Amino acid sequence: MPVGFLGLGLMGQPMALRLLGSGTPMVAWNRTQAKTAPLREAGAQVAADVATVFARAEIVLAMLADEAALDAVLARNTPQFAGLLAGHTLVHMGTTAPEYSRLLAADITRAGGRYVEAPVSGSRVPAQHGELVAMLAGDPVDVEAVRPLLAPMCRDVILCGDVPAASTMKLAINLYLITAVTGLAEALHFAQQHGLDLHQFAGVLNAGQLASPVARVKSGKVLSGDWSAQAAVADVLKNTDLITAAARASGTASPLLVVCRTLFQETVKLGHSGSDMVAVQHAINARTRSRRGPRFPS
Repeated sequence: MPVGFLGLGLMGQPMALRLLGSGTPMVAWNRTQAKTAPLREAGAQVAADVATVFARAEIVLAMLADEAALDAVLARNTPQFAGLLAGHTLVHMGTTAPEYSRLLAADITRAGGRYVEAPVSGSRVPAQHGELVAMLAGDPVDVEAVRPLLAPMCRDVILCGDVPAASTMKLAINLYLITAVTGLAEALHFAQQHGLDLHQFAGVLNAGQLASPVARVKSGKVLSGDWSAQAAVADVLKNTDLITAAARASGTASPLLVVCRTLFQETVKLGHSGSDMVAVQHAINARTRSRRGPRFPS
């Protein structure tokens, strides 16, 4: 029986191609059918609708944009929901609020289905190379049934316990990623404003203890002016909203996130919602320009 895959966007398409390339038969669906062409060419069955995916696959992986998209695709809160999920395992690989995931798990269980959280850490390039890190949560039997399917897409899988621990872990990882990339963008801006050679800056960074794949790739994108999205600004802003809501619900201070959220909002307003997250530098640039104007004399 093939594995089902729902959602072939920025991350979903390379993930599905990795899984398909490992020899796993697949039936795939995407709202925009044009994005299914690479999967079809690689040998996947392409379904015309979601019901066909569940009819042909017992385990269905979902890499969808947000909670509303997942609810719509699964026909949640309608009579069709139970018909789709009964006897199936849904593997939720996207990023949503932990409380949403907990409630979705309960609904699927009541419908006679099984649910596994499997959000992934990484962007489009790691997805293309099978270097994502998955966080798994759910019933241990269901988790172990799903775990082998993740190997072609992920270099590591971390077991997090019960739902929604994996979703919460993903938000914690994203908090670090967002603040780190924003800090890198600000450091590059600082170096540029002081006349430093940005290639030398990148050389020092990548030779020292702060070196990382993220720092290397993101600094390289700024130096080359390549704003093509690996993780888009709009998606990062969505993540800041999720983390902010979770922090407020638990009474957790998140001062760095507050600043980053504002900067990403400003980046969207500047017209860079589809650019890579390191394009947050545009918002930092704009602040410097405004402070050099007549209203901000030195």
